[in-house]
Amino acid sequence: MKRVIAAAACLLMAVLAGCQTADTTDGVVRTNEPSKGDVTSFGDAFDGLKTVSDVEYYASDQAVAEAKNQFRAENYGNAGALFFKATQLAPNDGNAWMGLAACTDRIHRFDLSDRAYARAFKLGGATPEYYNNVGYSYLLRGKLQDARSNFLKAYELAPNDPTVANNLKLLSSSVQNIER
Repeated sequence: MKRVIAAAACLLMAVLAGCQTADTTDGVVRTNEPSKGDVTSFGDAFDGLKTVSDVEYYASDQAVAEAKNQFRAENYGNAGALFFKATQLAPNDGNAWMGLAACTDRIHRFDLSDRAYARAFKLGGATPEYYNNVGYSYLLRGKLQDARSNFLKAYELAPNDPTVANNLKLLSSSVQNIER
């Protein structure tokens, strides 16, 4: 009988040794494994950029806050890695997807930004920020007609937004200063 109990205890310890705990402070179980679906396609583009810190994982809001700081400092690769991390932690965070799209625009990965904008649109809808950012994306690509169309949609939704007004002025000066 003692041998059976000892064997059962050893087996239980072996099983428990393989268990991994997860953070459940907010009622959501999170792991460090990448999520499935279209989210992982962005990870490949940012694998070499995960040098921001040695912390293994962030809460979504921490990642977004740090990503915004990196973006303002014009560290677009680091900001993109952090926004990507936020999309893994909270796949339904439209702001994280919008930030990821803006970062990929700045590093001229328009294939990735198009996919991130599509996801942001599904989550947030037709907002002035969405149309303004998509317009800026097209401006960076040199697609001035598409940029104008999106800037005008943003202007219709938020006529007093100074960012939209400035982007329309930027577009106007881009059209006037085309190099041949």
